[in-house]
Amino acid sequence: MNNDIIKMTATELAAKIKSKELSSVEVTKAFLGRIKEVDPKIKAYVSVCEDYALKQAQQSDDKIAKGENVGVLEGVPIAIKDNILIKDIRMTASSKILENYIAPYDATVITKLKDAGAVFVGKANLDEFAMGSSTENSAFFTTRNPWNTEHIPGGSSGGSASAVGAMTAPLALGTDTGGSIRQPASCCGIVGVKPTYGRVSRFGAVAFASSLDQIGPMSKTVEDSALLLNVIAGHDTKDSTSINIGVPNYLSTIKDGVKGLKIGLPKEYFIDGLDADVKASLDKAIEVYKNLGAEFVEISLPHTDYAVAVYYIICCSEASANLARYDGVRYGFRAECNNLLDEYQKSRGQGFGAEVKRRIMLGTYALSAGYYDALYGKSQKVRTLIKQDFEKAFEKVDIILTPSAPTPAFKIGEKSSDPLQMYLSDIFTISCNLAAIPGMSLPCGFSQKGIPIGMQLLAKPFDEQTMFKTAYAYEQATAWHKEFPKI
Repeated sequence: MNNDIIKMTATELAAKIKSKELSSVEVTKAFLGRIKEVDPKIKAYVSVCEDYALKQAQQSDDKIAKGENVGVLEGVPIAIKDNILIKDIRMTASSKILENYIAPYDATVITKLKDAGAVFVGKANLDEFAMGSSTENSAFFTTRNPWNTEHIPGGSSGGSASAVGAMTAPLALGTDTGGSIRQPASCCGIVGVKPTYGRVSRFGAVAFASSLDQIGPMSKTVEDSALLLNVIAGHDTKDSTSINIGVPNYLSTIKDGVKGLKIGLPKEYFIDGLDADVKASLDKAIEVYKNLGAEFVEISLPHTDYAVAVYYIICCSEASANLARYDGVRYGFRAECNNLLDEYQKSRGQGFGAEVKRRIMLGTYALSAGYYDALYGKSQKVRTLIKQDFEKAFEKVDIILTPSAPTPAFKIGEKSSDPLQMYLSDIFTISCNLAAIPGMSLPCGFSQKGIPIGMQLLAKPFDEQTMFKTAYAYEQATAWHKEFPKI
């Protein structure tokens, strides 16, 4: 039975728990057992919250037994990326500087999940402070891809993606600053959604780049991601960037189909350097959509070439400002020193890893006197041009289809010595964050070596409904979501 439980979707589990066909304790134990079985091989979790989860599961079962009102995720397990705060649970951001930090409060998304009855089975590994594309930058260990443990799971939400891909959790939360939900979702053969900037509260998530970060769902199916976004979306007065706009029920239109839908194919994304397996999978996906009645329109996003440079100047500048608070004084790791200046330098020098230091230095340089206008100021202007490219494109089309990543997941260590090559892993995902629009990756095939391949859907701001509808139609016409790794 355990094998059946771990293959069920969150939607199925929620229904079976509510009807008492399964108990939450039974379901939670099945996933905790799966973690014990496979996590030593993939290392998706920084912390496993066994006692905490079982206590939550028992509370859910008690509520159901008493006939009380239950939440839409009552008793359903979920993994949480370890840069999101759960009160009284360790939160490390996969950094030595926060290795022993215990969260003093809940993030808004966690409050919403608790209200919905979700069960937190563990905190998932990530690239330190969410800076990376491979989860090799974690201060603790590298997470592995459940489809092939010699390969990366993507990053920075690699732990969340690997956890769902390996069936150690039916749902997970990730954060996406330049593709950190969508790229690992693509690598691990799952669904990952970056909502519109401002759709989901960032309160209680560790800040990396405040104008780009967004929390979003990761799951095995499109329907599960829509269900999870229903729970976590909405205005929050604790987050000044949260937008006060109504949240539709994403499940209400998910089955509407794509007949007559205009899908844009940006010529800048279908380039010569695109991996042959990725291109073949995308070509087949386009044919599926044509058979479902969608129309395709070639579009241009002319400022795409500048996106990587613009993104890294903006995100590093914002990281430099945000990470200044980790000073060894108020909380986190503190080096033993005789004077204040040494304490700052040694606490940050010993507490931060190489990639985080690199980005802080790049950002501090970009913000420095004499370079601010030439680098950060100019980047913000080009960012506006990238946003305008999408606005013009969406005058012609309803949704945009692209690859999620230029290649399938590469081998661990393959790009570690070349930061620029690593940065280019996000080439197809970062424009979405710069333009503040919603994006999603969903499975569309496998490479010849059996590594998952994802395609990306991009929608107008706050039009996640069209994105879910488009993704669901493709998913139901194919069987990629029914494939499971043999780990």
